Amino acid sequence: MNAIKVILRSRTPCAVGNRLYATTKKKISDPDEEESLPIFQYPVSKSSDRRMYVWGLAETGALGLHMPRGKKSRKQYRNNFSMCWHPMRSSFAERFDVTHVAAGYGFTVTSIKTSEQQKVFGTGINTDSQIGYHAPRIGHPLELLLSPSPIFLPYKSLETRIIGLSAGRAHTAVLTDNEGVFTLGNNAYGQCGRKIHNNEEYRGSMATHNIKKLGVEKIVNVCCGQDHTLFVTEGGKVYACGWGADGQTGLGTYENQAIPAMVKGDITSEKIVKVASTGDCVLALNEHGELFGWGNSEYGQVPMATTQQQVNMSYALVSFTKGLGKIIDVAAGGSFCLIVNEAGDAFVWGYGLLGLGPNVQHSRTPKQIPAPLFGRNEFNPTSMVQQVACGIGHLAAITNSGDLYMWGRNRQGCLGLGHTKDQYFPLKVSIGAHVLDVACSVDHSVATCKPFI
Repeated sequence: MNAIKVILRSRTPCAVGNRLYATTKKKISDPDEEESLPIFQYPVSKSSDRRMYVWGLAETGALGLHMPRGKKSRKQYRNNFSMCWHPMRSSFAERFDVTHVAAGYGFTVTSIKTSEQQKVFGTGINTDSQIGYHAPRIGHPLELLLSPSPIFLPYKSLETRIIGLSAGRAHTAVLTDNEGVFTLGNNAYGQCGRKIHNNEEYRGSMATHNIKKLGVEKIVNVCCGQDHTLFVTEGGKVYACGWGADGQTGLGTYENQAIPAMVKGDITSEKIVKVASTGDCVLALNEHGELFGWGNSEYGQVPMATTQQQVNMSYALVSFTKGLGKIIDVAAGGSFCLIVNEAGDAFVWGYGLLGLGPNVQHSRTPKQIPAPLFGRNEFNPTSMVQQVACGIGHLAAITNSGDLYMWGRNRQGCLGLGHTKDQYFPLKVSIGAHVLDVACSVDHSVATCKPFI
């Protein structure tokens, strides 16, 4: 085999005006050997490959990114990398097959596909052991993790798969396929679904609670609000536990609930397929695309015939959403709600930066966010919103083409737009991948994506 000759490079001085510059030309030494040169084939990603992008407040460790130190590194990052204003690709997803992510208050939880013990990882604030027990030596638990670390959970089988994650203010819920839900972190209000101990110390706690079933049914979905937790069974029943002062447990009282109990009201005869909660308001969606709600309603999130601001039972919102079509996804933020129908139209109500411009900050009825703001126009008439999410003060929508749009309060750059200014209408986030899911918290966001190539 003839050796491949070195490609010659020649630099030729050129002039433009009074300025000289050099050009680089690549030239094959022997044109006859052109076809014998090797062709490099770059690897194509698999359909199961995932990427993870993070942005927002970084100094809590919630982004799981390396924090550079020293004078040289400081010049490359604003405020010594205390904030990440643009989506940054996480190296964690390059080393593991990420399946689910959840964003809590200053921490992030991630699950991976594996048959080993270490299936769930956490990074960020850990003052209440919400991402497990981590100690460099006995008696000195870490309250802050700067990179993803494995969370020990007592699985009975290493073949157990993680099928869902959710995170609240200081607690985490991990949903498995055959072993129910594992909860850990703060349980001061019963949000972990176990008995409340008034003098319990959560710092450095190794406590993990396992809820195998509710009634006789398996749990198929879990959602953490601020200090409460919601469970959906395979029969479509909803159970709740935790803080109940705003009626967010839906149990007909305003008391805290330690053991998960079935939510009362209009959903008792319905098959619920999804629940959504970030703060103290809850939305639920049944199999027919009809909406239900309960919890905090200070800004009309759960409209009632009376001016009741704390709704402690579930109520059907069918008449409230009449004419909007079948609803396919819902999200509830700190003081607002966001839904999307099967036509791909997004509707919002409540209080905040709703996406309707700077002059509309409160709406008691669902208002459609103009479809062109999500890329639908005469050149792209098929663009539609498919999925929505909410943080405490910001909102997100994912279109059928994998584009992510965000708006609302831009605390610590959590919108990923390259600045910290609030955003009054949806704006596309620059991510070099097809977005599949997004998790929003108070001041950071996490997206799981599929590579373009």
